[in-house]
Amino acid sequence: MAFNFGAPSGTSGTAAATAAPTGGFGGFGTTSTTAGSAFSFSAPTNTGTTGLFGGTQNKGFGFGTGFGTTGTSTGLGTGLGTGLGFGGFNTQQQQQTTLGGLFGQPTQAPAQSNQLINTASALSAPTLLGDERDAILAKWNQLQAFWGTGKGYFNNNIPPVEFTQENPFCRFKAVGYSCMPNNKDEDGLVVLVFNKKETDIRSQQQQLVESLHKVLGGNQTLTVNVEGIKTLPDDQTEVVIYVIERSPNGTSRRVPATTLYAHFEQTNIKTQLQQLGVTLSMTRTELSPAQVKQLLQNPPAGVDPIIWEQAKVDNPDSEKLIPVPMVGFKELLRRLKVQDQMTKQHQTRLDIISEDIGELQKNQTTTMAKIAQYKRKLMDLSHRTLQVLIKQEIQRKSGYAIQADEEQLRVQLDTIQCELNAPTQFKGRLNELMSQIRMQNHFGAVKSEERYYIDADLLREIKQHLKQQQEGLSHLISIIKDDLEDIKLVEHGLNETIHIRGGVFS
Repeated sequence: MAFNFGAPSGTSGTAAATAAPTGGFGGFGTTSTTAGSAFSFSAPTNTGTTGLFGGTQNKGFGFGTGFGTTGTSTGLGTGLGTGLGFGGFNTQQQQQTTLGGLFGQPTQAPAQSNQLINTASALSAPTLLGDERDAILAKWNQLQAFWGTGKGYFNNNIPPVEFTQENPFCRFKAVGYSCMPNNKDEDGLVVLVFNKKETDIRSQQQQLVESLHKVLGGNQTLTVNVEGIKTLPDDQTEVVIYVIERSPNGTSRRVPATTLYAHFEQTNIKTQLQQLGVTLSMTRTELSPAQVKQLLQNPPAGVDPIIWEQAKVDNPDSEKLIPVPMVGFKELLRRLKVQDQMTKQHQTRLDIISEDIGELQKNQTTTMAKIAQYKRKLMDLSHRTLQVLIKQEIQRKSGYAIQADEEQLRVQLDTIQCELNAPTQFKGRLNELMSQIRMQNHFGAVKSEERYYIDADLLREIKQHLKQQQEGLSHLISIIKDDLEDIKLVEHGLNETIHIRGGVFS
């Protein structure tokens, strides 16, 4: 294990006070102090031999109200990654100078180095009491560091370490992803967060615009416009605005977002915005490649560089998303609320789209019905127009002889009419089908409960069989006709023979 906090079990008295740490913090040396036997969490005082936590002779040790658990691990090596080893602090100073926050704010290397050394001393080798209670104090400091709150006492002459959620040992932190804005500074978009509901903002939007115009000085060349309004959790509302500046020559331009934001950040202007209910203002501009590179190269405060590198590798869309730290349950709850809010907005948008689709389907059905109606009307008008043309053509051709092309057309029409009127052609089949339909309707009215369905393949076979039978009957009829012709010829020949013989005998 990389860390060993305090003396091993079974060591007591001065043996624990003089034992050198055996973990990664071996470079701190050993310290022997004379301390009182009391240990309590009263206000710290520099009393020398009586100890930092009081001067009573009570041997007891109590934590007051606990955290719900009584056991803690004695090692910080588990769950913290491998990038925060403390084998030697001189080699870590250069690395720690780069942990200057999410936006690369300048840091002071000596102050950070001392803070890191003090934190490590409070967690591994406090020299406050000089006995086995220092090991218990180290575990208590570890618990506070894991939780991210409290003070870590470790030396009588050095102030305690303030544990915050940004310290590297806090367990309640993770890395999430946020969408990067794609608006430019020239677009002039500035976000104002109001502690009011969206309905109130929308109902008073005109008054809000006038109030913001007064905040900008009431200049007639400036016009405040609202780009969008969005609901936020906890009854807050996000309003995106931009300002248009008109010049005397008639041209206009948007005030850059950074200029407008700098104006809103002035003390007197910020006070006026707070009176309007503004709790937060920010620019909505895209990050430059240099800014993105700086954000990605410098891990945020308290985030392990290895975890930060892994977060960059796991980024699902490096072009649109950027990793951001999530420290504490409050931040996690905020992101959860924002996610729920966005889910509700997406569901609302889906409902609106669904309603639009339903309306479009109704319109499509109505349109199709109208198209069918217009087709029938067009067919009717076409027939009426044809009848008028026929009568007009008859009147025009009255008294003239039939021409060759008209005679040819008449012959074709007569042929078609004969085919339609033939017993075995369309008209006869239509009459047969009509009679079958009437019979089926009659039987269906008598026995409506009996319905028979024929399989398509079976119906195809029946049709093929009937067709073959019809072809066979047609062939038989042709043979009978030929035989009748032959019989007529035989009868005619017999009649001529009898007539000739009668003439000879007479």
